[in-house]
Amino acid sequence: MAGDVLRELEARMERSVEAFRRELAGYRAGRASPALLERVMVDYYQTPTPVNQLATVSAPEPRLLVVQPWDRALLPTIEKAIQKSDLGITPTSDGTVIRLAVPPLTEERRRELVKTVHKKAEEARVELRGERRGAVERIKAMARQGEMTEDASRRTQEEVQKLTDRFIAHVDRLVHDKEQEIMSG
Repeated sequence: MAGDVLRELEARMERSVEAFRRELAGYRAGRASPALLERVMVDYYQTPTPVNQLATVSAPEPRLLVVQPWDRALLPTIEKAIQKSDLGITPTSDGTVIRLAVPPLTEERRRELVKTVHKKAEEARVELRGERRGAVERIKAMARQGEMTEDASRRTQEEVQKLTDRFIAHVDRLVHDKEQEIMSG
């Protein structure tokens, strides 16, 4: 029973950290990365659709992204969606592909990005703590109902805390690495 709670908690925390990692990939550090366009939504027949589901996005050079739509008729629509996004990159099109020249980041913009990354990291930590709180409540309820002893409940709560500490440390490592990437860019 306690093992089930721990396994379920670990799976939830892994999903939370993975979602945070994917979100961090969307923050550019002066280098072109196809992940930059993951959050750009295109109006595809009145349905918001991510660019990477409508086109091949590649980074042939460190400061260049190339978007090649599978349907050429979508080229102007994708171009407009990129212009409207908060990327701050102006697309250029030659009729078959869209090129995005990624400009180098200014020192001020780097600091803003680091602040944003730290804010997102705190949100991830809060989410992990919320998962911990839910697991502890379930363990306490199991102890109250006599499904486990008080000692087992206490030991399991300690395991939950160790698991939480491990995942928070993982978030901290991801933040540290991203901060280094942004500042050195």
